[in-house]
Parts: sequence; structure tokens; C-alpha cells
Amino acid sequence: MIVEIVSTGTELLLGQITNTNAAYLAQKLNSLGFDVLFQSTVGDNRLRMGQVLRTALDRADIVVTTGGLGPTLGDITKEVTAELLGRKLFLHQPSQERIAAYFAKRNIPMVDSNIRQAMMPEGAIVLDNDRGTAPGVIVEAGKNTVIHLPGPPFEMEGMFEDGVAPYLHTRFGGQGIILSKVLRTIGLGESSLEDEIKDLILGQSNPTIALLARSGEIHVRLTAKADCAAEAEQRIAGIEKTIRERIGSYIFGVNDETIEQAVGQMLARRKLTLALAESCTGGLVSSRITDIPGSSEYLTGSVVCYSNDIKISAAGVPAETLAAHGAVSEQTAVAMANGIRSAFKTVVGIGVTGIAGPGGAVPGKPVGLVYIAIAGPAGTVGHEHTFTGSRTAVKHRTANAVLNHLRHYITAL
Repeated sequence: MIVEIVSTGTELLLGQITNTNAAYLAQKLNSLGFDVLFQSTVGDNRLRMGQVLRTALDRADIVVTTGGLGPTLGDITKEVTAELLGRKLFLHQPSQERIAAYFAKRNIPMVDSNIRQAMMPEGAIVLDNDRGTAPGVIVEAGKNTVIHLPGPPFEMEGMFEDGVAPYLHTRFGGQGIILSKVLRTIGLGESSLEDEIKDLILGQSNPTIALLARSGEIHVRLTAKADCAAEAEQRIAGIEKTIRERIGSYIFGVNDETIEQAVGQMLARRKLTLALAESCTGGLVSSRITDIPGSSEYLTGSVVCYSNDIKISAAGVPAETLAAHGAVSEQTAVAMANGIRSAFKTVVGIGVTGIAGPGGAVPGKPVGLVYIAIAGPAGTVGHEHTFTGSRTAVKHRTANAVLNHLRHYITAL
């Protein structure tokens, strides 16, 4: 069954609110085995909404809308649908009574405009709203099914779980399952990664393969459709094995697992302790590590060594190293890593220094130049990078690189 999600509301087009409803519905409907192939957004305009709904009815079996069920004159979704389908609106007495009870319970006067929420297209199946006033509506019309849900996410989600999901199962039966698994990679560009698995992408059928660039990472999404979860997982496992054989060293996690989670688990499993001396990242790496519950098990501490004086006093960088090579150099990063490791008595120490910009560049040392050093049982290693983008982007990319280098360092122990 093909589904189109239609989000209504001019506020969405103006960017005044983020459309979380569409993401929620897409995830839920796909998990139930329905193919969400289209999404549309339209403002509170009768002509344009009619055009969008007409197109949706032509190309989808099920049209799910959110928004436009409220009491104001701008809430027109039901009216437009009724006109398209040739259905008259009638006052649904049980809904009117529920709405009146909602206001009475809260000692709030109910104005006449609220009665609009109880107006329903002829033949509609009404979905009670246990979290608000606007009922939901299901209209069956030939090959099409139109489902209207309220716009507030809290109301919409409750109505989908309690009303829509059971209705879809009863009406259409089991649709199988659509299951996705995301392999999260770092350290390999999108085009290079694609080149490694290009033949698999070209030959895909079920499961499908998609590459998604996400904030310094490339995600490989594997999606399978099957009669049950076990069969879908088996389909994914086969192609995942082949992909891991080719790019396994770049894969750090799956689904929602972050690189700081992955690195934290590696440190904890090996009972390794860590200390950091950060300059250009301003403590960002430490912040991301401590976002993970239980990180005190492996992170002993860190110092933001922004000035040369603090690099010397807190991280043990020799003054002569700074004089000879400068604050932004591999030698200084190495001294920071060894110094912080010694000062905090940890198994591993990290030093990171660079030029985040937009100023600070000097001949031979451009904005974005970063040095990362890791000191530990496998010796001390240094890495040089030149990142592009804004100051924030450089800091974020540096933090990603630090965590990725640490991941590889631990793997090699």
C-alpha cells in the first residue's frame, strides 16, 4: 500500500516550526509495512490544499494529513477533503459532547467556533482525541483512504497509536515489515565510500542501500521489506557482511550509536583511563565524551589549554617547544598529550591544538590547521589535518577526528 503524508499549515512553510509529525508518521507507517513514497506540505489555502490533496489521491492509496482540524477559520483540512470527495459535512453529536466536556472539566467557556471541530464528512469514521479537542477523521472513498490527524504532536501521536494503527491492521491486514539498519562510518568521504560498494548499490533490490552524509559522518542505510522482522534482519545481515568486509575499519557504530559512545565502550572494556589537553576545541571533545552516562569510568579529567602559559603549567609543554615550533604544531600537540597523561596519571593522553579561525592564520599555518596527538601504551602518534568551514565547523570536525583517531589507537592495542 502506497502512502502519502500531507502536512498542512502555513507556519510550516514559513519555517516557524519544525515538522516533526512527518518524521514520526513515516517511521511508524514504515514499521507497519506501508510504503511511504511521498510527503507534501501545503499552507492554509483552499485552492492549493485542494491541488495537493487531489495529487495525493491520484498517486497514493492512503493519504495521511496532520493539521487543520482546529476551531478557527484557517482550519480547513476536513472541508477541503469533503469537497474533493463530494461529501457533505454534518455535526457529529458525540464529538460535540466530548469537546463540551473537555472545556467543562477545565472550567473554560466553550465558544461557538469549537463546534467546527465536531463537523465531519458524511460516512466518516471518527477518532476520539484523548489528549485535546480535535477529533481525527478517516474517510474511505473507493480505492483511497484519507486519514486526518491533529497537528499538535502530542495529540497526533496518541491518536495514531490508539486509533490509526489498529484501524490499518483491521482494514488492510498485515503488510509485512520494513526494517532499516544504519551503519555509521567516519574517515572516508561519500564518493570514496560509494566507490567501495558501488556494485552493491547498482545491484540492489531488497534490501536497498542508501548513503547519507551526516555532520562529518557517512551513514549507510540498509532497508529490507519482509513478512516478519526475523526475515528482514536476515536479508540485511547478508549485505551487511559484505559491506563490513570492504569498509569495516570505517564503521564505528549502528543506528543511533555515536562515536563517543563507541569509543567510551572501547575504553571501558579495556579498562583504559583517559585525559585530554584541548586548545582549539575549547573542551568540546571532553564535553562529548561526558555526554555519555558512565564516562567517569574512563575519563579522569581534561584541561582547556588555550594560552601558552596554561599549556606550560597545566599540560607540561616545555617553553622551548613553544618557542621553537609555536602553539600550533605537531611537537606541541605531542607534548600536550604526554604532559596531560603524566599529570593525570592515565593510560592514554590526548593533545589537540589548531587554528579554528576566522583569524589567527600565519604564513604556513592556515585557518583550519589542526594537530592531534595521542600518547599511550602503543607510543605517541601525531596527526595533521586542515579543515574547512566556519569556526564552529572546524571545532566539530576536529572533535570528530580526535575521537576517530582514538578509536583506531585503541583498536591497535
